[in-house]
Amino acid sequence: MDRSRSHALFARASQLLPGGVNSPVRAFKSVGGEPFFAQRAEGAYLFDVDGNRYVDYVGSWGPMIAGHAHPQVLDAVARTMRDGLSFGVPNALEVTMAEAITQLVPSCEMVRMVNSGTEATLSAIRVARGATGRTRIVKFEGCYHGHGDSFLVKAGSGVMTLGLPNSPGVPAALADLTLTLPYNDFDAASALFAERGNEIAGLIIEPIVGNANCILPRDGYLQHLRALCSQHGALLIFDEVMTGFRVAAGGAQERYGISPDLSTFGKIIGGGMPVGAYGGRRDLMSQVAPSGPIYQAGTLSGNPVAMAAGLATLELISAPGFHDALERTTHTLCDGLEAAASDAGVPFHTTRAPGMFGLYFREGPVESFADALGSDTARFNRFFHAMLDRGVYLAPSAFEAGFVSSAHGDDEIGHTLAAAREAFATL
Repeated sequence: MDRSRSHALFARASQLLPGGVNSPVRAFKSVGGEPFFAQRAEGAYLFDVDGNRYVDYVGSWGPMIAGHAHPQVLDAVARTMRDGLSFGVPNALEVTMAEAITQLVPSCEMVRMVNSGTEATLSAIRVARGATGRTRIVKFEGCYHGHGDSFLVKAGSGVMTLGLPNSPGVPAALADLTLTLPYNDFDAASALFAERGNEIAGLIIEPIVGNANCILPRDGYLQHLRALCSQHGALLIFDEVMTGFRVAAGGAQERYGISPDLSTFGKIIGGGMPVGAYGGRRDLMSQVAPSGPIYQAGTLSGNPVAMAAGLATLELISAPGFHDALERTTHTLCDGLEAAASDAGVPFHTTRAPGMFGLYFREGPVESFADALGSDTARFNRFFHAMLDRGVYLAPSAFEAGFVSSAHGDDEIGHTLAAAREAFATL
């Protein structure tokens, strides 16, 4: 494929932006080569500035669950933007969004809109610390909750992709307040809470890990964490920035039957616009300013255009059978990829939940961060480029989940599997 225009843009960007990008994983640093630059997107496809078309399994990292440039979402944005982009005072769509979230996610009795998933997770742990009077936070190896100082300890995703277990600029004293656990390890969680449970303000977890590719919880594991937090007076925080409204209408907490104390959201409730939210029990959220003393603010939070895009997206995914169809498509894709790899004699394993999946170049199962690290990343990198050259865009990292949308139909899945058979043959 000719990508000369993308190459020229990347050369310009590299002089002006760190690494030539505004978010690290976009740079293709772990897979090698240079990123392409998007011109437009429609349905299941991305089109680059050189005119190449790709079946897209990144979906702007999750929000495009109904496909790119969905007419219903674009119409909602166009109608709303004619009245202004931001007001700095309340608007009616903020209230409608809060009603939609609290109806879909019963554990969220109140919510606060913010502008990103990182803002949401930072705010949630502030609430946990403020409400409990404790300082320590528990997170999990391989889980990524944004670039807040408290979270860049054994994080996944872009941090792991770059080989940075922590980040310069994070004070040791602050990092020491973050305790880490291996995901899916019942005994380690029990031992930590037995030793330090009275110090823990909150435990934050991706209920399905989307930042060490895609790792599902073992049976009973999330319930075990719920019980430990309740027993020791710590708050259970579900980071549903990826899983929220994707793996079920009510997110992973609906799928697994868990009621966290606090939840964080992003991606889909913005419909492609930069949005986040956090919410939870009324007694906790009522402690957030101006109702209470825990301060958090945002000038552009709840801006009407973002609310309009998110509400249109939530309406689309609330259609009967939406998530069942998404799950069937995800299974068809993953089963087809596993069959193609098997035919080529390539060790390969997939994990999947409705609308998201993980690809691992190793034998299964994959149930932990350590398992994910056992994947053959060099082979993944070759596969990534082989697929890209055949018009299929996967996440440019062996440690990022892939996403399926309702726009991925038989043609897109068929093209993907045909490309995969050729790509596996090259490995």
